[in-house]
Amino acid sequence: MVVSNIPPLKASTDITPIKATGASALMDSLRLHGVEHIFGYPGGAILPIYDELYLAEQRGDVQHILVRHEQGASHAADGYARATGKVGVCFGTSGPGATNLVTGIATAHMDSIPMVIITGQVARAAIGSDAFQETDIYGITIPIVKHSYVARNAEDIPTIIAEAFHLASTGRPGPVLVDIPKDVGLEEFDYIPVQPGNVKLSGYRPTFKGNPRQITSALDLISTAHQPLLYVGGGAILSNAHEQVHQLAELFQLPVTTTLMGLGAFDEHNALSVGMLGMHGTAYANFAVSECDLLIAVGARFDDRVTGKLDEFASHAKVIHIDIDPAEVCKNRRPEVPIVGDVARVLEQMLKRAQELEITQDNAITQDWLARIDRWKKDYPLTVPHPEDCIAPQEVIVEIGRQAPNAYYTTDVGQHQMWSAQFLTMGPRRWISSAGLGTMGYGLPAAMGAKVGVPDEEVICISGDASFQMNLQELATLAQYNIQAKTVIVNNGWQGMVRQWQQTFFGERYSSSNMQKGMPNFEMLAEAFGVKGIVVNERSQLKDAIAQMLAHDGPVLLDVHVKKDENCYPMIAPGKNNAQMLGLPKKAYEQNEPEVIICSHCEAKNSHQNNFCPECGTKL
Repeated sequence: MVVSNIPPLKASTDITPIKATGASALMDSLRLHGVEHIFGYPGGAILPIYDELYLAEQRGDVQHILVRHEQGASHAADGYARATGKVGVCFGTSGPGATNLVTGIATAHMDSIPMVIITGQVARAAIGSDAFQETDIYGITIPIVKHSYVARNAEDIPTIIAEAFHLASTGRPGPVLVDIPKDVGLEEFDYIPVQPGNVKLSGYRPTFKGNPRQITSALDLISTAHQPLLYVGGGAILSNAHEQVHQLAELFQLPVTTTLMGLGAFDEHNALSVGMLGMHGTAYANFAVSECDLLIAVGARFDDRVTGKLDEFASHAKVIHIDIDPAEVCKNRRPEVPIVGDVARVLEQMLKRAQELEITQDNAITQDWLARIDRWKKDYPLTVPHPEDCIAPQEVIVEIGRQAPNAYYTTDVGQHQMWSAQFLTMGPRRWISSAGLGTMGYGLPAAMGAKVGVPDEEVICISGDASFQMNLQELATLAQYNIQAKTVIVNNGWQGMVRQWQQTFFGERYSSSNMQKGMPNFEMLAEAFGVKGIVVNERSQLKDAIAQMLAHDGPVLLDVHVKKDENCYPMIAPGKNNAQMLGLPKKAYEQNEPEVIICSHCEAKNSHQNNFCPECGTKL
């Protein structure tokens, strides 16, 4: 007799076999790994697993969130993982169910998000026969997962799940796919649980501790740099290294810039913060990276949206690169000091070593550099326009941030995403956005997953009218489970970023970017799903509408109509370096021209980037 309702094991030493099916062993393995929420959608090949899921829900082991599209499930699991730091889990059936998960898997892969994806598959005997709803999801997802499994036998499932969670959450995190044929879910075997972490993977040995000699070399560079810059990426968030980043910055008085993925790793209210750098980063961050003499990359990968023209990125700087993934070190930029290891642990080592060597920063060395950055901040601040006849989109972002300063924020992709990155200030894990893949339709289901993961926190999705329409069906999921995430549509009637590029680089030929024809009444649409809808057309309505949204006991969709042709600046054009930004006063380019310093000894002309005169060696 097969036992479906497996009783929870009381101790890790309990190795008494229990007769079980593959599906029941799967559900118990997920329980052992602390899974409390699963996002998914059933179908034929995964029905044996859903049958066991029914029993697990009856026992109170887990809650399943029924999404309206599998893409919503993958994004919700992703948002859950980013908000909580835990592994997100989603289910999908074979064929179209599995392929609908692909965009979410790729999103998680690009941003290094820990997920375990369980897909149903046709029975083993039918694999390769082009059976109904058969798709080789294992093969399809190979380029976009950290690892993949096909469970060929039920007895393999406990080990596979333990390995999947270990792989997803250690080293550089990422998504892991487990494909389970239907008959494997029904197959009986003698089940012995595999406890979390109790796995041995040949050849998988992530490096966590940094090389001591490299750490000493890095400290030598940091303590003598005149114009250093700390460049912090998503690896610092994934490693929970925000406190170590803060301590290092304060110890050596390092100005700090973050990538889109690194937002929240450093307090932007701190005087050392220069905000986000890159294509739509702050002018002062982009000037600083263009003129620094030492760039300390922490959990960042030198991606193209940050670097602009790569061979001119931080071209005067020596580079220290800290990353847990050795494949990222030297991939785009060769550092003088490469350090492979977990970001938090490496920074702890650096701080400890600095204390042992009694290394402290001579603040006079960087005083002029910090003062220069402060002048850039004053001369080229981010500004919020206030047009007379309409609402500026930046106004919406700023007011949301003012009323909900401690919220978890998700976004979709486009202008609203960049404005949110520019004007919101968040703590660690409170910024949830598709950075590497740039996935429209991500924001709403990600907010859904985040709110499930942190139910006592305020969760707000900031979307655009085009992005929102890609996964609007998840309003039904919000309504069914009363998931109290709030969604704000910054509605300009366009694919805003596409329109901006067409205006700037394609002769104002607006091909297929206008969304006004066919746009639904979002207020009525929300109400049709059972979600409260609010619409704002006038500036005078904005403040009260946001307050009403935040106060409502339930999900809300707030549709704010904004200026239609507002552009997002600063902006680095393709092929340009970080100092060559559009949307700044002409003096910005003049300010960034290299300063000439006359050597006091030999009177040779030197660039301000030089610490010593190359002609005679005199310190400048």
